[in-house]
Amino acid sequence: MSALLSIDKLQHGFGKGETRVEVLKGIDLTIETGELVALMGPSGCGKSTLLNIIGGLLRAESGEIELTASVNLEMGVADHYKYGTKHPRKVVDVRRNGVGWIFQDYHLLDQLTAFDNVVMSLELAGNDTSVAEERARKALKKVDLENRMDFIPEQLSGGQQQRVAIARAIAGARPLLLADEPTGNLDVKSGEEIIKLFRKLCSDRKEPISILMVTHDPRLASKADRMLLLKDGLTAASDIRTAWGIGGEENE
Repeated sequence: MSALLSIDKLQHGFGKGETRVEVLKGIDLTIETGELVALMGPSGCGKSTLLNIIGGLLRAESGEIELTASVNLEMGVADHYKYGTKHPRKVVDVRRNGVGWIFQDYHLLDQLTAFDNVVMSLELAGNDTSVAEERARKALKKVDLENRMDFIPEQLSGGQQQRVAIARAIAGARPLLLADEPTGNLDVKSGEEIIKLFRKLCSDRKEPISILMVTHDPRLASKADRMLLLKDGLTAASDIRTAWGIGGEENE
C-alpha cells in the first residue's frame, strides 16, 4: 500500500482568552491507500472538527495535510494537495476531486430515484449527463443496488438509502471518504452490512479507496483495519478490542 493521506502537527481551537478551548493539539495521522480506519473518542473531543479540516470545510490554525488523489491508477496519474491552514475557498479541488462524505443522515432527494440522486450530484460537480449516468450505474452496482436504481428513497430501507449515499460519494472517483457516524440511524444488522461494504470498497484491486470512519460503536470499529482514539487533542492507537474482549476474528 502507498500513503494516501498524511497529517502533520494539526492544531485547532475555538474562542479567545479565558474562553479558549484547544481541540486539536498536534494531530499526526497517516492513512494508506485501501485502508479502513475507525476513529473513536468521547463526545466533544474534536472528531467532527478533524473531519471538517480534512474535508476542506474548515481551516486549521497550524499544521499541514497532504492528500494524493489518484486520477488514473493504471497510468499512474495523480494530483497532490497540500492544505490544512488554507481557507476553504482555496481548496475547492480537494472537495471536488479528493474527499467524499457519508453522513448519519442520507441527504437524498425524496422525489428522485436512487439513480437520479447519484446522477444529479455528478452533474452538479460538472460532469456531462452521459458521463454522470455511466458513473452512477457503475457506483450503484458496486453497492449492490443495480436492482433498485429506479426506486425512490421511501421505497428503500434505511440500509439501502445509505448505500445510495455511498454510491453518490464513490461515483466521483474520490480516493478518500469521510464517514461521520454512517451507521447511526441503522439497526445492528444493517450497520454491519455497511461496514462489510466499506471493507469491500477498500479492498477493490482496481479502484481501492480509503475510508476514515467516526463511530461510537466499538464492535463496528473493531472490523476496521485500524482503530484510533482521539482524546485530549491527540490520536493514539486504540486498545478497545482488548477492553471489550473483541477478537481479531471479528474482521473475517
